[in-house]
Amino acid sequence: MIVVDAHEDLAWNALTFGRDIVLSVEEIRRKEAETSVPEWNGHTLIGWPEWIRGRVGIVFTSLFAAPSRWQEGPWDTQCYADQAEAVRLYRANLEVYRRWLESHPDKFALITSRETLESVVDEWDSGKTEEPRVGWVLLMEGADALLEPAQIETWYREGVRVLGLAWAATAYAGGTGEPGPLTDLGRELLREMEALGMILDLSHLTEQGALEAIDRYQGEVIASHTSPLACVPNAANPERHITDLTLDRLAERDGVMGLALWNPFLKDGWTPDQGREAVEFAEVARAIDYVCQRLGNANHIGLGSDFDGGFGLNEVPAGLDSVADLRKIGEALEPMGYSQEDIEKILGGNWLRVLRRALP
Repeated sequence: MIVVDAHEDLAWNALTFGRDIVLSVEEIRRKEAETSVPEWNGHTLIGWPEWIRGRVGIVFTSLFAAPSRWQEGPWDTQCYADQAEAVRLYRANLEVYRRWLESHPDKFALITSRETLESVVDEWDSGKTEEPRVGWVLLMEGADALLEPAQIETWYREGVRVLGLAWAATAYAGGTGEPGPLTDLGRELLREMEALGMILDLSHLTEQGALEAIDRYQGEVIASHTSPLACVPNAANPERHITDLTLDRLAERDGVMGLALWNPFLKDGWTPDQGREAVEFAEVARAIDYVCQRLGNANHIGLGSDFDGGFGLNEVPAGLDSVADLRKIGEALEPMGYSQEDIEKILGGNWLRVLRRALP
């Protein structure tokens, strides 16, 4: 069984810090040891050898840039002042993935169809390949790179299969730190996405926007990287987390939420001065168990680590030293009575179910 991670910020890290995910985590950390990168984004958790060692066979890889009003400092270079600049930055993300795919066809595969999905899964399951390829599903996080809703078709042709309408507020919806409903343009964009058969990502939408989107959108719906608000009721940005009502509605649509593995999303009130050791794997298992107990099954929860999206080694649970350790989450669930079948669903099977339905 392979692990599927529904959110990793690979291109953003390459463009912002020059990180090359072909290298190992150890190599990247060593190269950055005498720089300020760990201060800005933490010690990296991602490297190609770690994907292979941890059997992380499929990753939802983001295309992302932030509005300039959210820029954290001069180092935070991937920020846009207007939508025209957003287009340029999101296209730069796409070019990063293209370069990696062209330079390392033996290591990476772009998943755009059921055929390419099954090809990657077979490489991992058959054991015929010593180092199978890691499959990437392109996820556009925030829709400001679309000057108009119809432009999503161009991005779809270029490989994007998942779209989240907002990070902070966009022309299409309110978002984290800037709450608000869907806009008329957002509703039009949902119609365009549905016609293409895209996957809608609810992450970063407020409850108001998420519930309307679920009602309107008849295609596949997910929340790629979030955590239950019930587990962190005092969160700094409560709208960034999934409410019980949204979770229920997502499950009714047979959708899946990916659990983000940032400590503030796992333990209420955690702050960096407490140290990563204050958050154990038990907190990860607790959040997963909350979802399963509320919904009555293990069919609607997966992993959406959000590595290396603004945090690194010092802000993830103790024992989670790189992406290779995602499989340990299954070990934490075993003592709680989870069957091997349910653990396989949580580690990857639920995401595979969604992809098999959604991809052409």
